[in-house]
Amino acid sequence: MRRPGAAGGPGDARRARASRSAWLWLALLVAAFAGNTPAAAQGPEGPDPAGPAGDQATAPDEATARDRALIDDRLSRMPPQRPGQVDLFALAVAGDGRENVFRNEAAYFEDLATARYGAQGRTLALVNHPDSVGPTPRPLATPDSLRHALTGIAARMDPDEDILLLFATSHGKRPHALVLHQPGAFDLSLTPTDLRAALDDAGIRHRVLVVSACFSGGFIPALAGPDSIVITAARRDRSSFGCGDATSATWFGRALLVEGLNRDGGLLDAFAYAQRQVERREKMEGHAPSHPQIHVGEALRARLLAWEAQLERGPPLPYPHPL
Repeated sequence: MRRPGAAGGPGDARRARASRSAWLWLALLVAAFAGNTPAAAQGPEGPDPAGPAGDQATAPDEATARDRALIDDRLSRMPPQRPGQVDLFALAVAGDGRENVFRNEAAYFEDLATARYGAQGRTLALVNHPDSVGPTPRPLATPDSLRHALTGIAARMDPDEDILLLFATSHGKRPHALVLHQPGAFDLSLTPTDLRAALDDAGIRHRVLVVSACFSGGFIPALAGPDSIVITAARRDRSSFGCGDATSATWFGRALLVEGLNRDGGLLDAFAYAQRQVERREKMEGHAPSHPQIHVGEALRARLLAWEAQLERGPPLPYPHPL
């Protein structure tokens, strides 16, 4: 967080400036952690809602410690990995806290991964939103919290057996990056190379990665590999649609999570369904096509299909917000 400047006052100008700066700093922190900063109005996902990637503030140390403690607590309550069986670990990242839509999708993804996709409670969500610093706290989504979460998940996985399913939803911007914004606290970015480095450093081998944002196809070159499946909501040069205060789910999030993964079939079938649904809706509403993308590493394809074949799914999970 940037330290605000202060105006001089009567008396000792140096002391007055320091005193006023301290009070402004304290007020900003209180507003951020109380969730009282008004959310910015946003329309459909556009090219750069949060400004250039270089204009970033740093999350306060106190917030970093809080997020790590919340992550560690959630990790400690996950069911243990089962030797000899493939276990799924699911991580959601909701990037832009100025809109409810990203929080909605991340929270639903956590529940869906357990109810329909075999995670059995091995789930975690990093959510930028004023509610995350309210009475029911969640760890915020920053590069540090993402790395801490991935490292903790990796420590609980068998790297030769288990699969990570990561779902990131936010605004996307050019050059390719996801917005990580907590109102009143920080304005950061997550690039494809950042995400690849965090996964590599954690030692997570089998990766199913879903990136739902404008221009998210730009994440594929850095994340592709034989042990990776990468799904994106749009081509590297196209916008995706459905964010803003008027919707409860993005078009791609609704098609993939709420509809696709509640149907019979596996993840690849759900993506094919989502492609069709998004294209149909874009044509109906007169938008340029977003062209959702997929990379399928052949080594992980075989592992995923074998695991899905023995998966016992629960009934479809209703989305808890009006669509």
